[in-house]
Amino acid sequence: MAVRLGVMRIARFTIDDSIRYAFVQRDSQDGLDYLVELDGFPFGAEPVQPTGKRYGLDHEGLRLLAPVIPSKVLGLAKNYEAHAQWMAGDPSAHAPEEMVIFSKPSTAVIGPDDPIVLPSFSHDLNFEPEVAVVIGRVTKNVSEADAMKHVLGFTCVNDVTLRDLQGSDPMWTRAKGFDTSCPLGPWIQTELDYADAKISFSLNGKNVDKASGSTKNLVHSIPSQIAFISSFMTLLPGDVILTGTPDASGSLKPGDEAIVHVEGIGDLRNVVVQG
Repeated sequence: MAVRLGVMRIARFTIDDSIRYAFVQRDSQDGLDYLVELDGFPFGAEPVQPTGKRYGLDHEGLRLLAPVIPSKVLGLAKNYEAHAQWMAGDPSAHAPEEMVIFSKPSTAVIGPDDPIVLPSFSHDLNFEPEVAVVIGRVTKNVSEADAMKHVLGFTCVNDVTLRDLQGSDPMWTRAKGFDTSCPLGPWIQTELDYADAKISFSLNGKNVDKASGSTKNLVHSIPSQIAFISSFMTLLPGDVILTGTPDASGSLKPGDEAIVHVEGIGDLRNVVVQG
């Protein structure tokens, strides 16, 4: 069984060509965040302990990575009324009654400040800011009432989508699963008001109002998502669920800076480059 770690932030980072985990702690003196290195893997059965090493986020050679590399990423499509209406181009449209699930491979995952690569075979790259759930223990046939006991925490995600291929391909495999299509980060927040987590998005420093929203407007709640997915698929520690895009999406082009913000977690920043 995975260890419940209490209220904290968990980061994954690299330094000296070595990948490590850390707690993110804010210093009471200077008000800055520091990485407190851990001696193990926070998804394991044994408690993790600090090694005694602490690094500033600007430490030379240090780079934040995606906080987890999951065995699989599952996403909810059209899980807000506003996004379903935007997708349909019809303000009277409704979200599907049944959950629509898609997947992304682990190779789609990148971390904060990693480039989002626009493939040469697409001309319509879209952003989709969301809250992501990180599973903390093996989860199979769990009830809604018990679902959140299986969650390690939450992080920001940009469900980057090739909108032209989503419309032309019979399946969403290329549109949702291409390399760099799943930026995650900057860390895992173990406690969050997941029933009313506020999501916003900025493009090149300007807030995109139509991309904002709150998980209070989810059609299918986070516990119901976990229960439903676990009814047909075993979720493993580190697996990630993308809970849905709150409202309108929009296009990205090479050179654009995309920042997903979730209140209570932080900012996930990535820049688009041409592939």
